[in-house]
Amino acid sequence: MTKSELIERVSEAAKLTKGKAELVVGTIFGAMTEAMVRGEGIEIRGFGSFTVRQYKSYEGRNPRTGGSVHVKPKRLPFFKVGKELRARVNLSTAPLIEDPDDIEVPERKAAAPKPVAASPAAAKPRPAPKLREEHLSEDEI
Repeated sequence: MTKSELIERVSEAAKLTKGKAELVVGTIFGAMTEAMVRGEGIEIRGFGSFTVRQYKSYEGRNPRTGGSVHVKPKRLPFFKVGKELRARVNLSTAPLIEDPDDIEVPERKAAAPKPVAASPAAAKPRPAPKLREEHLSEDEI
């Protein structure tokens, strides 16, 4: 769904003109953006929460040249889906649930154990990986 499609839906649901619906949607997004710029979280019960995560600087790698690149510290928005939305997406045909505590979340099944190989090659221990001399210190050589 795009922003213009959202404006259309708000316009139809609230019986507003498209201009007023655009103002409503813009005001909501603007308020959410301003709160996140201030570092505040946003919680919408049944939908999810938006937070701002801090990331430290680090040395990255340029994939084209392979050279080292310094990446500055940054703050990025993060969304965590709510319990009710997660259940509705997973059950895509589920009706709207008023009380989020009524939602049944399916339990994860444990993976079946892998069969043990009966071949004699499987019983042999693997040799330790060989290290290049350039990665070892002088004391280790």
